[in-house]
Amino acid sequence: RSASAAADLVSELGAGDPGRGARGWAEAVGSVPVAAFTVTKLRWLAEHEPQSLARTAAVCLPHDWLTWQLAGSPGLDWLRTDRSDASGTGYWSPATGTYRLDLLELAAGRAPAVPRVLAPAEPAGGLASPQASRRRGHGDGTGARSGGVVGRSDGETVLGPGSGDNAAAALGLSARTGAVIVSIGTSGTVFAVSPVPSADPSAAIAGFADASGAFLPLICTLNAAGVLTATATMLGVSLDRLAELALSARPGAGGVTMLPYLAGERTPNRPDATGALAGLTMANAAPQNIARAAVEGMLCGLADGLDALAAAGHAVNCVVLIGGGARSEAVRQIAPAVLGLPVEVPDPGEYVADGAARQAAWVLRGGEAPPAWELSPRLRYEAAPEPRVRERYAEVRG
Repeated sequence: RSASAAADLVSELGAGDPGRGARGWAEAVGSVPVAAFTVTKLRWLAEHEPQSLARTAAVCLPHDWLTWQLAGSPGLDWLRTDRSDASGTGYWSPATGTYRLDLLELAAGRAPAVPRVLAPAEPAGGLASPQASRRRGHGDGTGARSGGVVGRSDGETVLGPGSGDNAAAALGLSARTGAVIVSIGTSGTVFAVSPVPSADPSAAIAGFADASGAFLPLICTLNAAGVLTATATMLGVSLDRLAELALSARPGAGGVTMLPYLAGERTPNRPDATGALAGLTMANAAPQNIARAAVEGMLCGLADGLDALAAAGHAVNCVVLIGGGARSEAVRQIAPAVLGLPVEVPDPGEYVADGAARQAAWVLRGGEAPPAWELSPRLRYEAAPEPRVRERYAEVRG
């Protein structure tokens, strides 16, 4: 719904010139607004629900609200956030570490209160007592003692700064330079830890901050594991059977190409796009080819993200594949051929939660760097690149 608001904000910053506006946004906050950003949603609210915006005293993100609740819901001036989630608002700069309240005012017409941005291992505060939690409507108070909370030997229960999900996953995986993480979940993300901030005026790369004090250039596609689920439903098979069918087809799916924009798309920025099956003939219209095309099409969208990172100067040496979609044997085996790189697959796990745990340990221990983290062995997949798959996908996408 807020796609047009994003376009308006870009144009307005450029005084009517979208190209100039995109460069201005990228230089200011590292990212060009798209429909998912907070600043864009605030513009939508200002246009469609001005009475709601008029009642808004402060703007924060979900984990900021949770931290505030765990602390006992103090005044709004107490609100806290972290660098990674702040960098997704569209009005905080990872490069300078400061808010751009002028951009918040551009979107909303005024600047509501915003959270203080914490350092990566800086405590957000302490957990409110059970008695205070009961007074504020939190039941018996025990529910406040799960998630995002760490304890010290002196008995104080400390709240960590938290982070965004992709930043936490990078921390949980001990992401290293050159190893790009590709997460295949509800959305598909391609990201890497970088020592320098990113500012991409094409809007392909979002210039986020990470959870360690560095930066997290990220590409997000809206269509990932859901493409496999939708295709399995269309073929009337299970996800395991879909994988078997895909692996039984030859690379290129007999000439069938799927453009998997089943939910619109974010990268490229096509919010109103729909999916398509191209190249169907009497000879190739078979379940195995459609299954293979779904896997290849989803991976081609992610491969575009790898290309964008490389073009921006980020090291791209191998891929670490995580998320629910990474459990598919078809995805694992086909990914190296489509992505053109070796693929490492760690044991299935909750790497976002692992990152939160590592951050909690860092908050308690202190120091300049997070504590060492033992990682599970990774399976490695390699395959000869199949450039024709990418070429055909690019033709259909265009």
